[in-house]
Amino acid sequence: ISLGEELVSSGINAEYGDGNEKEYNGGRKSPDIVSWLKKKTGDPCMVVTDKAAVDTEVESSHFAVLGAFTDRSSTAGAAYTQVASDTDGVVFLVTNSADLMAEFGIADGGVVAVRDFADEEHRVLLDGEVTSEALNNFIASNRLPSVVEFSDETAPTIFGGEIKSHFLVFSDSSSETNKAVMATFRKVSKSVAGKLICVFVDTGKADNGRILEFFGIKKEMGDVPRIIHLSEGVDKYAPDFTEMNEENLSAFAQNYLDGKLKKHLNSEEIPEDWDALPVKVLVGKNFEQVVYDPTKDVLVEFYAPWCGHCKQLVPIYDELGEKYKDHPSIVIAKMDSTANEVDDVNVRGFPTLKFFPKGDEKKLVRMLQCTREEKSYIELLQ
Repeated sequence: ISLGEELVSSGINAEYGDGNEKEYNGGRKSPDIVSWLKKKTGDPCMVVTDKAAVDTEVESSHFAVLGAFTDRSSTAGAAYTQVASDTDGVVFLVTNSADLMAEFGIADGGVVAVRDFADEEHRVLLDGEVTSEALNNFIASNRLPSVVEFSDETAPTIFGGEIKSHFLVFSDSSSETNKAVMATFRKVSKSVAGKLICVFVDTGKADNGRILEFFGIKKEMGDVPRIIHLSEGVDKYAPDFTEMNEENLSAFAQNYLDGKLKKHLNSEEIPEDWDALPVKVLVGKNFEQVVYDPTKDVLVEFYAPWCGHCKQLVPIYDELGEKYKDHPSIVIAKMDSTANEVDDVNVRGFPTLKFFPKGDEKKLVRMLQCTREEKSYIELLQ
């Protein structure tokens, strides 16, 4: 599957309790799944009576929520329990101990987030009435550091959370500029808490190669900001500046939140020989000209250079191109979707084949099932 699919959705479905299916959006390691199952099949809250128990959970998960309820059947207590049941990847603790309430500075009915994030406030109190909406907003705003580093461990929390708009800074942690850039980014992140998840992607780590490729970012580019919005696909936004100062980063975030930015689409330059071979080479910059030609039926393969299934399709697709190379109204084309993007064409996996029929209006797209049988494509084109 594509990285885009991983960003947008990584759910596992399971049935529990009353037989209703629930989607799992937690971590991919066995302890995460076991913890999730326990939460769904029993009390979603862990009862604690002393600070040591709280510290143990925070040390393990880095973030926990502690609710103080002498009566969990109260309106606030019931809301807390329900949110605990519905929220994946967060440890919910509950206590009726007066000593523990005093230790954490909360009264009966109060809620506090307990964290061990570096350079962050370790305890954050929930202000106001304890409702499901207030709890969900409180958790979304505090469950991650103001800037979270992207990794396999943090990815499910980043991309599976309620906040679908993310502010990313790509930077090499070993570079001379990284320390100053990250200090500035952390400062800016405070002003967008609860609106944008701020993410640091270390371009110096080999494990981040796929996400760099997805965004068209190279380590040599230095410090690069991007904003994304997750929906059915991934909408990307790029800045018009290179200087990573507080004013520029703040304005970039605010302009996005105000709806003033246009989506950024990656594109390679048009090759001089793009139409020299039977299978035409498309990039973002010539896609519309070729594909939306009203006199042509166009079949496009969206591929990734590293994709094994794409490589298996090459000889079949080349044969198809050879068959139709002289046809006046049929075009066989391909596009490297790791380096090129097109508005309104969503590619969620590789290879993806889409057929664009001729016509005066912007063409309807028909997505095709990939096959190794050339005759299947011939039947469509005829």
